[in-house]
Amino acid sequence: MKKVVFSGMRPTGKLHLGHWVGALHNWVELQKNYQCFFSIVDWHALMGEYEQSKDIQQNILDMAIDWIACGIDPQESVLFVQSQVPEHLELQMVLSCLTPLGWLERNPTYKEQLREITTRDLQTYAFLGYPVLQAADILLYKANAVPIGEDQLPHIELTREIARRFNHLYKTDTFSDCEAILTPTPRLLGVDGRKMSKSYSNAINLSDSEEAIRAKVQSMFTDPRRIKLSDPGHPEECNVYSYYEIFAPEKKKEVYDWCSNAKKGCIDCKKILAEHILEKLKPIQEKREAICKDKNRIQDILNEGAKKAQAIACRTMEEVKRVIF
Repeated sequence: MKKVVFSGMRPTGKLHLGHWVGALHNWVELQKNYQCFFSIVDWHALMGEYEQSKDIQQNILDMAIDWIACGIDPQESVLFVQSQVPEHLELQMVLSCLTPLGWLERNPTYKEQLREITTRDLQTYAFLGYPVLQAADILLYKANAVPIGEDQLPHIELTREIARRFNHLYKTDTFSDCEAILTPTPRLLGVDGRKMSKSYSNAINLSDSEEAIRAKVQSMFTDPRRIKLSDPGHPEECNVYSYYEIFAPEKKKEVYDWCSNAKKGCIDCKKILAEHILEKLKPIQEKREAICKDKNRIQDILNEGAKKAQAIACRTMEEVKRVIF
């Protein structure tokens, strides 16, 4: 049997280029060799978006459309919405009973989010405990591996610790360690040079129009030391050049030359980059347009995925209950 991979995304807004190069491209490859469970984790979204939860339902549909347009195959992988499988919250409850408070308070992502996100009140019981739900998501399917970026490694280690504590307390081998599959693509920054995020309004979305993409690329932050056209640039310090490395790697040497030797200005450089991004996105957007014509089919895919996921989740919870009661 194939090894199991679990991964999820929060439906908190439109998917952008960062999601595509940092996760979805990797997911498409993983589904060839693993049994993959890809979940739209709406309970996780609610933990941070509880004050504006009315948008979550539409975001779920949009996310499923983008996933399939990017190549996630419902025939090969299980696509489902987290809240349609109640066992996620059931296992979270069990695991929360045995997870020390100190483990959660030391979580670096938790501390970073509290420090950086000031537009929402995240000082809640649920937000502190979201790594426990994350552990439940993974352990419910006894996933062997989880695809993540390096910044998420502490989350996987916490999941391992929770699983080990469960096994130790109840003298069982119900859960085993899951491994991290690190994404090969470095983090793609937003047009302003910060982390690409809906919260910063700096993302190029997969569903953006050609005009919107060109405008966003033209607004990209470039080399601040290149003031005049005749000034030599510093490509290794320029966010635009980092995009060429991903979306047009065959032009890297040429771009480096015309930038460092002041052969071409930043405006022209960004116009050319926009065309390369549009070319890469064209097949995705064409497929997305076709999928949108039958949105009922998307809901059918998610419902079928939830049935498959719940069948496995129920077996895990039966085993958990036998051990603890």
